[in-house]
Amino acid sequence: MNNIPESSKGSDLFPEFEDLFELIKLEVAGLSDRQLDYTSTRWTWSEWSIRNQLSHMASLIPRWLVVRWGNELFPQGNHGIPDLDSITNSPSDRRLDDQIYWQKNKILCSLNQYLVLACDVLKERNVGYLRSRIVNRSTTPQWKSMSRAHHTGITAEGDPASGTMTLEATFRHIYFEEVTHLYNIQRLKKAQGLRPSVNVPKVGYWMLDDWDRSEP
Repeated sequence: MNNIPESSKGSDLFPEFEDLFELIKLEVAGLSDRQLDYTSTRWTWSEWSIRNQLSHMASLIPRWLVVRWGNELFPQGNHGIPDLDSITNSPSDRRLDDQIYWQKNKILCSLNQYLVLACDVLKERNVGYLRSRIVNRSTTPQWKSMSRAHHTGITAEGDPASGTMTLEATFRHIYFEEVTHLYNIQRLKKAQGLRPSVNVPKVGYWMLDDWDRSEP
C-alpha cells in the first residue's frame, strides 16, 4: 500500500474498515448470555469473555482517535460522542463501562458508531496527512513486540519500548487490534464447542511469530 499517492483518500489506504463491523457482528450473532460470558483460566486469552472482548474493541477506537488524536482530528470537539467521559474514565479495565454497556446490542451499537467515525476520518483526510501527523507512544512492555507488525509509521526504542506513531500507523493499530480480538472471540467460541462464523483476516498482531496462538 506504500505506492498509493499521498493525495488519495485515507479510505483508499484502509478499505478494510468498511466491512469490519459486519465481520464482527456475524461472529457474535446468536450467542446466549452464557456463551458471551464464558471465561477460563486455562489460557491467558480466555480470561476475558466474548462480551469483554467486544467492549474493548469498541472502547479502543475513541480512546485512540478522540482522546489521543482529538486535538488534531476534532479541534472543535465535533466527534459526536456525548459520553466520552464514561469511556476515558471507565471503571472497567480498557473497556466501556460495564454498568452502562453490558448488553451485546448496546456494545455493538457503540462499536458501529465508532467504526463509522473512523471511516469518516479516513474519507476526509488524505494519505499524506495520515503519514505526516505523529504522536508519542507511551511506554508499555508489549509495544516493542507489537511494533514489529508495522512496516512503517512506528518507532520503538528502549526496554520497555516507547516511541512515536503516525496517524496512518494508528489506524493500522486499530485494525490489528480489532482482528486480533476477533480471533480471540473465535477461540472462546471453540472452547465452548461452537464453530467460528467468519474468516479472520490473517494480518496484524495475532500473526506475529511470538504471539500465543494456542487453540482449545
